[in-house]
Amino acid sequence: MIRIQNIYYMLSYAFQVLNEQGYKQVATEEFDNVAELCAAILIKGLSLQIKRGLGKEYVVQSEPLSSLRGKIDIAASIKQQSMLKKRLVCNFDEFSVNSYMNRIIRTTMDVLVKSGISKDRKKQLRKLLIYFSEVEPLSRESINWKLQFNKNNQTYQMLISICYLILKGLLQTTSDGSTKLMDFLDEQRMCRLYEKFILEYYRKEHPEIRASASQIPWDTDDDYREMLPVMQSDIMLKSVDKILVIDAKYYAHTTQSQYNTNTLHSGNLYQIFTYVKNLDTSNSGNVAGMLLYAKTDEIVLPNNDYKMGGNQISVKTLDLDCEFAEIKRQLDDIVQRYFDCS
Repeated sequence: MIRIQNIYYMLSYAFQVLNEQGYKQVATEEFDNVAELCAAILIKGLSLQIKRGLGKEYVVQSEPLSSLRGKIDIAASIKQQSMLKKRLVCNFDEFSVNSYMNRIIRTTMDVLVKSGISKDRKKQLRKLLIYFSEVEPLSRESINWKLQFNKNNQTYQMLISICYLILKGLLQTTSDGSTKLMDFLDEQRMCRLYEKFILEYYRKEHPEIRASASQIPWDTDDDYREMLPVMQSDIMLKSVDKILVIDAKYYAHTTQSQYNTNTLHSGNLYQIFTYVKNLDTSNSGNVAGMLLYAKTDEIVLPNNDYKMGGNQISVKTLDLDCEFAEIKRQLDDIVQRYFDCS
């Protein structure tokens, strides 16, 4: 379980823009479900973005024109018989608000307006849609989420991420074509947020250690690594002489059960052990690993520390169904215990 308000705090660490003054009101609101929370964040974010100005980009336009512009499309001109009207089809670039990111946002707004969120938020969205009158919606299924962000469009990163959560994790289409709210974000979407939240929390709250999501090189004897898979850590915490690798896991079940016996997920344990042993090339024992599961309401929950080949491997849970101050304490305790921080 996780409190809805805590999802806002998790998003605030994942996307620091939510800590700005314009979002303070959202932080104090009570929400019945995550979709209402995400809709509120999107509305506030779009209101701020509209004040800054909607982002524009060069978009290819194709139109039959009486005067030349850009490049002539002969094939299209013949097909449309535009020459009979003394026109030629021209392809040209136009600096337009009909950018791909704005189209994703327009699509999300259209879907939310038809969903089960509150009437008040629908009313606010309809007011904002006026500014998107020149923006064409996309098909939800065809959206390409692999977008590049830079200093010119970085204010869109959080907005697009909220759109992703809404379209992929919170809304589903029923058999009659209508849209309804799901009770909660699915495991895949929550897992990504859970990982990013923990990483960004340590980056912000513990500058005394270095927090990153670093790749781990294979410790091969001859440096030959052809075709070896990439080892990508979720969170790597480093001090001068110690390393803690954390694999953040958000599952409905933190353990696997067979014949009334609960055991750890073997794949997860093998993975964290592999990370640690390939990092600790000198066998110093100063590299540790942790599987950090989001706590569930199961009776049996892991809380174990193992010594494996000279390295510490821990399996813990993080309780997200509590006051956020308690979540902070749990995360701080991990650093204090391992890095001996006061």
